[in-house]
Amino acid sequence: MTVVAVVGGTGAPGATTTSLGLSLAWPLPTSRRVVMVEADPSGGAVLSGALGGRVTAEWGLHQLGLAQRQGQLLDYFFRQLIDLSDGDQERLVLPGLAAPDQAPSLTHAWEPLASLLAALDHGEIPHDVVVDLGRDGALGGSSVLARRADVVLVVVRSTLRSISAARTRVAALRRVLDEHGLGADALGLAVIAEGPYPASEVSAALGAPVLAVLPYDVKAAQVLSDGCGDADKRFMRGPWMSAVRSAADEILVHARTRRVRLAAPRNPGAQHEEGAARVG
Repeated sequence: MTVVAVVGGTGAPGATTTSLGLSLAWPLPTSRRVVMVEADPSGGAVLSGALGGRVTAEWGLHQLGLAQRQGQLLDYFFRQLIDLSDGDQERLVLPGLAAPDQAPSLTHAWEPLASLLAALDHGEIPHDVVVDLGRDGALGGSSVLARRADVVLVVVRSTLRSISAARTRVAALRRVLDEHGLGADALGLAVIAEGPYPASEVSAALGAPVLAVLPYDVKAAQVLSDGCGDADKRFMRGPWMSAVRSAADEILVHARTRRVRLAAPRNPGAQHEEGAARVG
């Protein structure tokens, strides 16, 4: 199982659009699903954007706060999922909060939700997860969703303004992941190629590897961000989605590499020296 937390920032870099794109492009072997969870405490955009208002605001993340208090989180979670795959139930989305004032209801649900997402690989049908943390969700109470993720993908545009704004965010995430998570090597960048700086310079400036380079294509992005047109076969085969599929492959490689590192036993020599020091 892979859990990817997607993080945005100031200036609307495109976290939700990237999350939706990954959900649609994610490679799915037989009998596997992917779930996108829109978890930005500032409020979601999927209901009014990608879903075009076709689903009422009764659906979504805010239902999970009450469900947690009633001990029914798992049941409610699956009830709130909306199918993005024309009835196949392979690509699902949990819409986000309708408004920021709903966020306090989830104060005690973030930790159980993180545990639930991590356990989705052990059910009858295993799931991968893409968590859209938006601008504000990677820090604060909901940050547990980033701390437990295999990959934390920071979306940044290749403009001076966006790179400069991302510096403090990436630095803060690095500290949080090192001190309270599974390590800052979870960090990666998704670069939206809007500005003049190549991915290598963005990587050097922010001190994190680039796992995705996506074209700056407003019309293609609006198919997902605003429901402007259908995600039909032509769109799915277009250059924007092709870049997202390449990104999904790169993210999976990064996640698998980290899992191997985390599963590896500690250096026996280092353990011996540590034990000798304690005895001394």
